Amino acid sequence: MKILVINGPNINFLGIREKNIYGNTNYKDLCAYIEEQGKDLGLEVQVVQSNIEGEIINFIQEAYGKYDGIVINPAAYTHYSIAIMDAIKAVNIKTVEVHISNIHSREEFRRKSVIAPACIGQISGFGTYGYVMALMALKNC
Repeated sequence: MKILVINGPNINFLGIREKNIYGNTNYKDLCAYIEEQGKDLGLEVQVVQSNIEGEIINFIQEAYGKYDGIVINPAAYTHYSIAIMDAIKAVNIKTVEVHISNIHSREEFRRKSVIAPACIGQISGFGTYGYVMALMALKNC
């Protein structure tokens, strides 16, 4: 089973930005962790990241016919990117939305996801382990 993990804006600054919210793990270590955990689950995992909405849409579209599932952390695009939601719906690939922080315990504007309705589920607030939970969910559904 092939899974594409897509990380959105500023995720590449993990370990640098707001450590009190996102922790000390840097982006390189996050990618290695996701790939290692995927391998342990018997999955083939590719991790990509972009700060640009259109590139994220391209990742989603390019996954069509190549991947069995998508894990996406759309970051700030969570709250307003209808285009990313539409791309997920267009490719019809099982997708899980992931957030390192608990978006429901943060500012009011962060509590609304326009991406979630296009996904089979949302995982929020479990730190980087949320990615593993998403991989397990895709493997088992």
